[in-house]
Amino acid sequence: MKSMAKMKYHYGLKMRCYPSDQQKQLIKINSDASRFIYNEMVAIGKELIQLRRVKLPIDTVQDRIKQLTMRQNAKQMSNHYQFLEDKRIDSLAKANAIQNYRKAWNAFRKVHTAGVPKFHRKSYRWRYQTNCQYPGQKTALLTNGTVCFLDNSHVKVPKIGLLRVAGSQARLLKRMCETRIGTVTLTKDPADHFFLSMQLASDKPFVKESKTNHGHIGIDLNTNNFLTDSEGNTVPNPQHYRTITGKLAKEQRIIFPRQRRAKKEHCSLRDSKNYQKQRLLVAKLHAKVMNQRHNFLQQISTALIKNHDLVVAEELRSKNMLKNHALALSISDVGWRSFLGMLAYKADLYGRQFITISPRNTTQTCHNCGFVMGTNGTDKLTLADRKWTCPNCGNYNERDYNAAKNILKKILAIYNSYKFYMVRWGTP
Repeated sequence: MKSMAKMKYHYGLKMRCYPSDQQKQLIKINSDASRFIYNEMVAIGKELIQLRRVKLPIDTVQDRIKQLTMRQNAKQMSNHYQFLEDKRIDSLAKANAIQNYRKAWNAFRKVHTAGVPKFHRKSYRWRYQTNCQYPGQKTALLTNGTVCFLDNSHVKVPKIGLLRVAGSQARLLKRMCETRIGTVTLTKDPADHFFLSMQLASDKPFVKESKTNHGHIGIDLNTNNFLTDSEGNTVPNPQHYRTITGKLAKEQRIIFPRQRRAKKEHCSLRDSKNYQKQRLLVAKLHAKVMNQRHNFLQQISTALIKNHDLVVAEELRSKNMLKNHALALSISDVGWRSFLGMLAYKADLYGRQFITISPRNTTQTCHNCGFVMGTNGTDKLTLADRKWTCPNCGNYNERDYNAAKNILKKILAIYNSYKFYMVRWGTP
């Protein structure tokens, strides 16, 4: 049986699930155990760093290092902390917590952007991971593992039992080819919604690849309209967060007095029913905005990838752009970073191409003649200049449409130069 890594195609499936009260308790227990083990690994790592700085051969220090090193696996940690031997805790959840800690260190060593692994705080969000195994099976299917579908609406999960789910898995269950389930994640968001996520792998594609030539398109992302493409089409910015700001502010004005009252009465916020009721209401409003934005981005990205062979967008540094406090709220609301990520993985899924290029001078350059504003004694365009006339050729340009044309033009110029090189000089 092939492993997940050796299979050609990979797919992520996320479903809403509806656990019973007993199942919610089991999810909470496994989530707490997973968080405890991760935090224990962080604490062990911090202590080992300090102890290894002692260069003198002190027996006490060396013994302590040996003890901590041995504890860095699920079995030894369970022996040390007896409550981890609880039969309700999934053994694979413990192993995944340790693996996630090591992945965090590997990511830090390779990228150096997220920082070293830190303690996970207790929150209203629950999460733990397990794995699907196929003991004694010759072929991996969606219906014969330790995590498996019983029908379109029910999934069997170790320690949890039978979970009722809702989602788009009916299409996947019709597949007769080998499809392996990898990591399985159970989560609860602050709005008390539960989700079941699966990593799937197969040697056959999960979607049908269209061979039809649909042409090329460049897109310019902006805050006035969500995007403008090189064909002159615009997608309006729905502004999901701004439409609900008033209602959200009203509910948040209620939650803070309840928080102060609970603290004044020396009552834990988790035990304060009034505070929890209002917190849940605010969390549901945030979840509604997130779901609306996510649904909008999914629809637009799928339409672009399905209808075009090549999609070109500008590289965006959202982290740097958010430093502009005047535009930070608008930039966060549109979700550009998520949108570009969706385009990237959907291009692989549907057999298309998605490329990002540097946005340098895409706005300042006339797509008709190539003249760059800010040169030859001309002034650069500002954010207020939405329409302008080229001083060189007299072409009338709309800012966003002109930028989208230049974005596509840039990548086509690179393609044409590469084809010329290949024709003249052959394969390098």
